[in-house]
Amino acid sequence: MNDEMSAHERIMAEAERLKGLGEASESVAPYEVNQPTIGTWLDAMGYDNERFRNGEAPPSMAQVWTMPGLGRRRPDDDPLSAMTEFLTDQGYTAVLGTNCEQSYERYLKVGELVRVTTALDSVVGPKQTAMGEGYFVTSRNTWYVCQGDGQSEKVATMLFRVLKFIPARRQGEKA
Repeated sequence: MNDEMSAHERIMAEAERLKGLGEASESVAPYEVNQPTIGTWLDAMGYDNERFRNGEAPPSMAQVWTMPGLGRRRPDDDPLSAMTEFLTDQGYTAVLGTNCEQSYERYLKVGELVRVTTALDSVVGPKQTAMGEGYFVTSRNTWYVCQGDGQSEKVATMLFRVLKFIPARRQGEKA
């Protein structure tokens, strides 16, 4: 990129490039939806519902099936990772999860295999926050059930927003 561009212009240009890729990043769950994982999740959450002990997964588990976990990585083309790494390179080294918004089309059932796509939704900033100057980065994840005929059915979406920021100096802290 042009050396004469400001840091903000470079950041926004990269954001536009990544947004232009759409749902380029995709991951297929390593395992089908299964009752032992559902049971373990229910136990960990301290939640019990007979419906979820008998073949359906709680909707808020959508992300569980496709999370990388230990020893696995997000795809190299993951736009959230690419944007946060770019911001790190621009000096925005700290990260703070701010919120997520989820919607569910239907419950998943034991035996279904899901995949998730990820797209960069927006980058907003710079914003002055109590944490420091930063950019709010929002990704959009969409989960689909993989069907045998090569088709997919959308079952859930999530907007996930983080703040990438330069930590504010505390009063009395040296530069």
